[in-house]
Amino acid sequence: MTETYPMFLAGAWATSERPLEVRNPYNAEVIGTTFFASAEQLDHAIRAAESAFCELRRMPTFDRVALLKALAEKVRACREEMIRTVSLEAGKPVREAEIEVDRGAFTLDTAAEEAKRIEGDVIPLDLLASSKGRFGIVRRFPIGPIAGISPFNFPLNLALHKVAPALASGNPIVLKPPSACPLTMLLFARLMDEVGVPKGAVSVLPMDRETGDKLVSDERFKLLSFTGSPDVGWDMKRRAGMKPVVLELGGNAGVLIDDDADVDFAVSRIRVGAFAYAGQVCISVQRVFIHESIYDRVRDQIVETAKTLRMGDPLDPETELGPMIDAKAAGRSEQWVRDAVSGGARVLTGGQAKGRFFPPTVIENAAPGSFVCSREAFAPLVTLFPVKRFAEGIERLNDSVYGLQAGVFTNRLEHALYAFETVETGAVIINDVPTYRIDHMPYGGVKASGLSREGIRYAIEDMTEPRLMVVNRLESQAVS
Repeated sequence: MTETYPMFLAGAWATSERPLEVRNPYNAEVIGTTFFASAEQLDHAIRAAESAFCELRRMPTFDRVALLKALAEKVRACREEMIRTVSLEAGKPVREAEIEVDRGAFTLDTAAEEAKRIEGDVIPLDLLASSKGRFGIVRRFPIGPIAGISPFNFPLNLALHKVAPALASGNPIVLKPPSACPLTMLLFARLMDEVGVPKGAVSVLPMDRETGDKLVSDERFKLLSFTGSPDVGWDMKRRAGMKPVVLELGGNAGVLIDDDADVDFAVSRIRVGAFAYAGQVCISVQRVFIHESIYDRVRDQIVETAKTLRMGDPLDPETELGPMIDAKAAGRSEQWVRDAVSGGARVLTGGQAKGRFFPPTVIENAAPGSFVCSREAFAPLVTLFPVKRFAEGIERLNDSVYGLQAGVFTNRLEHALYAFETVETGAVIINDVPTYRIDHMPYGGVKASGLSREGIRYAIEDMTEPRLMVVNRLESQAVS
């Protein structure tokens, strides 16, 4: 008998006439059942969020801080259950699920600290004689109900990157978790219920596509925050109307290895960056540009280390690479590799799906326009290219419609600075892979990779608006 997880609707537990079975990607077993929200239930959540905004916007800072700290402690107390839930529903190796849950608690802790630092400015306005005696005060105010849509690959932490800054800044949020992995955030909803999150402040509602589209179009939402695929995200922006939209989308993240780089370290980090969670990470290493003088050495080491990855049951602590989210994703990855081979690429290892598993795959000589190079594979797949010069490597990195993060391995300061100035991404990671992230840093991309930034402080900026008060200190009111 599997557990039933009710929806968290405006601070109360609810069901619907449409059950949603959640299956383990490893063996397709049902691990829990929840429900799809109806259009009427979503409307109830939105109306409750509007009502809760009146309370949240006036909630003193110390109460918001205490609430977020209490949630962080609850996550730590519930750590083992959360780890197991993430691993079961997302197919994530348990060692990676442990990292995600610990990061989730850190995200909440960070939000508590950032709630203390929502500051403003005092600015002089008497820069012209006509403004004599005037000064301005700028404060940031919460904007109102927020619509959040989170992805399957980090079912806890990426959802918390929407919920935590919303609570920190005094905004209610209606969250649509991924249909493949909704149970983790419904488990977190229990924790919110236990610590007394105000009724209506947060709703966690699984939804089908038709109902979820109302998150995009409903004018009662003052911000849409979406993490997911570029095609879906940019279509949402077109349909969102006047509301601001935050898009954290995908990429085909690149790495450049200079001729003086620490090769052993670079390869060890690519092993993680390319194959962690079966490559189902927005900043997974997909393209590697290697100085030709060390190309053969780096290529051979990457191939050998890929072969050592252990595939298996995500709940086994020894497993390094689990299944993809479904068989369709694995089969699609195999087809993209076949297409690359037909265009002249050579598969050095991997390339053939085994059910829901797709083995670590390394390719060279792929055409720049092939899918495995030009689009987001979202698979444990990496393509290798030799380059003659560091500057050529930068040009190849930038030859992409995406621009999320890039990694550059070099021991030359001038090359690091050149990369920082010229790489067209939201972040340049020196001497590490683009897969690096810590949750308080600004995170987001340029070009097709998205709009604005996540990271608690930066999300709070999107969830608040600056308001100016001009004070005219009349001379007639001067103290004598």
